[in-house]
Amino acid sequence: MNAERLEALLATVRRKNEIDLGSNWSNGSETYFNELKGELDEVAEELESGRQCYLEDELGDVLWDYLNLLVSLEQEGRISVSQVLERADKKYHERISGIEQGNSWQQVKEIQKIRLANEFAKFER
Repeated sequence: MNAERLEALLATVRRKNEIDLGSNWSNGSETYFNELKGELDEVAEELESGRQCYLEDELGDVLWDYLNLLVSLEQEGRISVSQVLERADKKYHERISGIEQGNSWQQVKEIQKIRLANEFAKFER
């Protein structure tokens, strides 16, 4: 996947989000969360079918709804899209590096869970 293509798709999602704000079609993040669940069922069907172009199309729908979910949550003030991407990059980079250094995925995951709980506790005070 190239970063420019992802950025272009994200820009289209942001345009769609602006349209949604002026309509009664969408209930924000709730709409895209529900759509995402349905699209995953469609991917499951296509995995069994062996029809590559349909599978790719359905996977594109999953990506579309996931990105719309992120943008809607950001618009609602509940997350930062860039922070989600940064956290995911750091999380999985650490896990892969851990495996390369002889640790297990689960060992690194446990350390990360503790660190996340500590981060959350700082904001609870």
